[in-house]
Amino acid sequence: MTGAVSSLWRHPIKSHGREALENVIVTPGQTMPGDRVWAVAHEASKADGSEWVPCTNFSRTAKAPQLMAISAQLQGDRVTLSHPNQPDISFAPDTEQQAFLDWVKPLMPADRAASARIMRVPGRGMTDSDFPSISLFNTASHRAVEEKLGHDLSIARWRGNIWLDGLPAWQEFDWLGRDVRIGEAVFHVRERITRCLATTANPETGERDADTLGALSSWGHQDFGVYAEVIQGGSIRLGDTVELL
Repeated sequence: MTGAVSSLWRHPIKSHGREALENVIVTPGQTMPGDRVWAVAHEASKADGSEWVPCTNFSRTAKAPQLMAISAQLQGDRVTLSHPNQPDISFAPDTEQQAFLDWVKPLMPADRAASARIMRVPGRGMTDSDFPSISLFNTASHRAVEEKLGHDLSIARWRGNIWLDGLPAWQEFDWLGRDVRIGEAVFHVRERITRCLATTANPETGERDADTLGALSSWGHQDFGVYAEVIQGGSIRLGDTVELL
């Protein structure tokens, strides 16, 4: 089994934008560098920044589909966000929160808990998994979903970290409990990723326009992609080979 890295992504603020990368250096037991460094706690959240907490504590695309249309750039301690219905904003999440909260407010549904504060847990990206994970995705599985729905989909719907090409569809599910070498790094594949309503929203418009969950259920599950843990660090670049160990 061999494949290749087709794209690399990070999401500096959880559920608030994506950024494509050409290369990355991963570290054992850590998330993708720059990925989900911050999360946006809503007014009903109990998160205090002392430890990882579940995604229900945060503003997220499952409840606010317009957030799916945000793209991001991380430079040092500053993030620049873009959205088709808003002017670009550049700010430091640790010290300039109010500007962001004002910017994002029009994108949030009125019947949902409002975004209240940006937080981070030092040394811990705020992944949906309860361990620091990097998500692996298979472009052939994405094409299978496209074929089931009968139209093209952006891979950005899945908010993945590492996309792999040249593999049979759904082969990633056979990797559970196995180790995979990607570039210089080695990952231990731990869990399938159960998907939510976030994937029904279009990353260009922020509108719900595809029954991704219905398509997945036709295979008897609601899963897409896998969570993996870095067990050997190293560099990963576009085009690097993938090998099941």
